[in-house]
Amino acid sequence: MSSSKSTRIEIIDSLRSLALAGILICHMTENYIGSMSPQSFNDAVHVGVIDNIIDGLIFFFLRGKFIALFSFLFGLSFFIQMDNGSKKGKPFGGRFLWRLIILLAIGYVHSLFYRGDILTIYAFLGLFLIPFYRIKSKWLLAISAILFLGIARYIIYFFIGTDSIWGGSPEMDNNAAWVVDYYNVLKEGSLWDVFKANGLQGHLDKADYQFSIFGRGYFTFAFFLIGLFVGRQEYFKNYRNNKKLLKNTVIWSSVILVVSLGLVAGAFSQVGPDGGLDSWFAMVGLSAVDIGNMAMTFLWIAIFVILYKKTKPERWLSKLAPYGRMALTNYVLQSIIGTLLLYGWGFGLIGELRQLYTFLIALVFIAFQVWLSKIWLSYYNYGPLEWLWRSLTFFKIFPFKKP
Repeated sequence: MSSSKSTRIEIIDSLRSLALAGILICHMTENYIGSMSPQSFNDAVHVGVIDNIIDGLIFFFLRGKFIALFSFLFGLSFFIQMDNGSKKGKPFGGRFLWRLIILLAIGYVHSLFYRGDILTIYAFLGLFLIPFYRIKSKWLLAISAILFLGIARYIIYFFIGTDSIWGGSPEMDNNAAWVVDYYNVLKEGSLWDVFKANGLQGHLDKADYQFSIFGRGYFTFAFFLIGLFVGRQEYFKNYRNNKKLLKNTVIWSSVILVVSLGLVAGAFSQVGPDGGLDSWFAMVGLSAVDIGNMAMTFLWIAIFVILYKKTKPERWLSKLAPYGRMALTNYVLQSIIGTLLLYGWGFGLIGELRQLYTFLIALVFIAFQVWLSKIWLSYYNYGPLEWLWRSLTFFKIFPFKKP
């Protein structure tokens, strides 16, 4: 596209499509469990060397990285919306708050199907993002660095240890009763059984994962702030000319990744044969894992931009933009179809397919959604959920179908 604005939008949408694709691969190979999985399941889906290789590659390159990329783009989109409102003389803070409430409702419906829903977490954390819009950039970087280093995790561990934030210490074992019980609901229960299991308890368990020693919520918010910071720099308006930042990102992310891997190995080697998390060494190890995920996420962004700056790769990557433009619809749709395929209320294939097969299914589904998004947007202005979200945000029915 000719204008800088259009090019900026296109590369952001294409980058969002990369995040969606990575998330789908992770969720599908995890069988959309959204919780700990029983050992019997783990044994069933790893039946050969190829399954272990695929699982290892996904763990190292994808898991935790693409949801982080999605979070980065959420923070970037927040800046774009707030900045556009400011330029028009219409402060967007109140509108964004209402937008989050709508997102919370959409996310809650989505969470009934899939416990691992991230939209409800974005809606909650987005409330705290609004005040950061006017905070100086140096403070955005400082606070995000503190969160990336896991300071919140150490504070939580100091005060409540490995206990749930609701009280008590959940048994972190693959064969724990609560793990097996929930898996059986997914494998044998009706759609209503899944809804009941996810409606309340799913959010309590998710809150523990987000805000206890695992600290996923703090990690997510740090990426919100980085997205806000990058938006301020207008990087994606001028990404073709900013070679120095791209080079530094690759170098420092690579160094941090290597150091974090060493910290992970060193910290968890001190945990002991039982591998429990109730120690300061485990906290250091968990923080090192987060730092490694952060570095790998920045590497993905940098590599994507490097390729996008080249003519031939750009032709292919730009074709992903419609998939990213319909991110909300595609994210919810992939969960509904994924759970339909795997859960007992649908085709009941959970735990029946080896990692190789679920990985291939994910690739086919990504290709299908990319194709469908392109076809859809040739007839309609928005994805269905994007149109609903936008119309409710502005209390106005926007044109859905193209003339």
